[in-house]
Amino acid sequence: MTEHTKSPVSTPDLRSRTIALVGLMGVGKTSIGKRLAAVLELPFRDADEAIETAAGRSIAEIFTERGEDEFRAGERRVIGRMLEDEPHVLATGGGAFVQPQTRALIKSRAISVWLRADLHVLARRVARKDTRPLVAGKDPMVVLQAQAEARYPAYAEADIVIDTGEMSHAASLELVLEGLRRHVEMKS
Repeated sequence: MTEHTKSPVSTPDLRSRTIALVGLMGVGKTSIGKRLAAVLELPFRDADEAIETAAGRSIAEIFTERGEDEFRAGERRVIGRMLEDEPHVLATGGGAFVQPQTRALIKSRAISVWLRADLHVLARRVARKDTRPLVAGKDPMVVLQAQAEARYPAYAEADIVIDTGEMSHAASLELVLEGLRRHVEMKS
């Protein structure tokens, strides 16, 4: 382990609040989140998985059967419950932080980290999976461009912004840890 990955673990303030990862689909919220949780010795939670468990169906099914508005209302309720739990690393769905009420919940109870990457990188990643209802049957680049335009202003309200680019998840993790360290130091 490098010095960067050791230092934040000993910072009690860093482990006293949930760390919520936000950003567009494919940016690595789950992959980086799991690594971050391991380094910080915190539980990892995925909001999309929790929503599917609570609803008893996949997110794609919820979107198809109930529509996005009902999905977002359920997402807000599930994330609200998750934020009442002990501190953990939380990977949110790409649209969660865009919803004003959900964003307010996250901002009041967690440290929010926007993971940002070039849209071409994200389009390549997203095209490899067919489990994302918002890109089903569509050009991922077109969807991501529209999402970036609509969502970036909300994401910009995150406590920390990390540009991950095409770097490895390990390198992205180092940037997240450094950003968290700076954020905690500024708040002390």
